[in-house]
Amino acid sequence: MGVELILKIAGVGILTAVVHQILKNSGKDDFATFATLAGIIVVLMMVLDVVFQLFETIKTMFGL
Repeated sequence: MGVELILKIAGVGILTAVVHQILKNSGKDDFATFATLAGIIVVLMMVLDVVFQLFETIKTMFGL
C-alpha cells in the first residue's frame, strides 16, 4: 500500500503541476491557483483515507 500511495500522490502532483503551468501560461492565473488547490485537496483526501484505515486497524487491535 505504501509504494502504491506514493505513486498515486506523485501522479496527482505531476498532473497538477502540468495543468497549473498550462493555465498560467494561458494567462489564467486564477484558474491555475484553483487547479493547484484542487490537487492539494485530492492528495489530502487520499492521505486522510489511509490515516482513517490506520485508526480503524488500531481500534480493532485493541478491541476499542
